[in-house]
Amino acid sequence: MTTFEYKIANLERNATDGGVITAHWIMNGKDDDYVGSVYGSVGITYDHNDPNFIPFEQLTEEVVIGWVKEALGEETVAANEVAVQKQIDEAKNPTVVSGLPWGN
Repeated sequence: MTTFEYKIANLERNATDGGVITAHWIMNGKDDDYVGSVYGSVGITYDHNDPNFIPFEQLTEEVVIGWVKEALGEETVAANEVAVQKQIDEAKNPTVVSGLPWGN
């Protein structure tokens, strides 16, 4: 069974108030010894005056992953899992192989 995990690769923030404007993410899938992944980035909209604004220094990866998944939407999150599962399935049972019929 494949397990999926989002990780935050990097954040871009406004230099004046520390508000995050872009989150770069990786979604990894693992099934035994087989792995797959997708990478992307999403824009983040924030209001520095919002009482729920979290200063950059107080952010956690879990909070930002929540932002990423919300920005992507359920459909895209599910599509990412399908894409990674296809990578894993192809690694387990390749449909395309490469090589030469003669030695080097």
